[in-house]
Amino acid sequence: MNRPSLYAAFGDKHALYLNALDRYVEAGAQAMHVALREDIPLAQALQRVYDGALSLYLPAGGEPRGCFLIGTAVVESKVDEAVRTRLAQGLKSFDRAFEKRIRRAQTDGELSADADVAVLARVAWAILHSLALRSRAGASRASLRATAAEGVALICGARNHTAPKAASMTGTRKRFEK
Repeated sequence: MNRPSLYAAFGDKHALYLNALDRYVEAGAQAMHVALREDIPLAQALQRVYDGALSLYLPAGGEPRGCFLIGTAVVESKVDEAVRTRLAQGLKSFDRAFEKRIRRAQTDGELSADADVAVLARVAWAILHSLALRSRAGASRASLRATAAEGVALICGARNHTAPKAASMTGTRKRFEK
């Protein structure tokens, strides 16, 4: 597309960037919806999300891409309110998708009733974030998949783990300070 056609279709470079960002978030949300199906175990659903992300971040035969949202929108959000708004909306939509699926796993008995669903959803997103950054930095697919698998095990093993209470963390901090 030449410049006059590009501007006729999108207005300007900024509008084109915002449109591309919107489409990227929308495509990611749709892919997560499919991957996080409720008819498969949570561990399998989460691994599908991470495998799908790795396919995008590390295309076969191509250069590592990382994530458009994390790779550019995070940087641009500091100086561009429209980008910041879209970034926040995108992150919230991914958080909600993880939270909805993890809550379903809790309801189905895959996770304990006292598991903190919101925290587990943020951990699930943090794993995705780490995969994006590390793929861009040259980490191998195998190492990233291993990281994802360990993250899935951590999340799905929530039945056996409880978050430390603030008071016990204070004691731990004091032991490390000595």
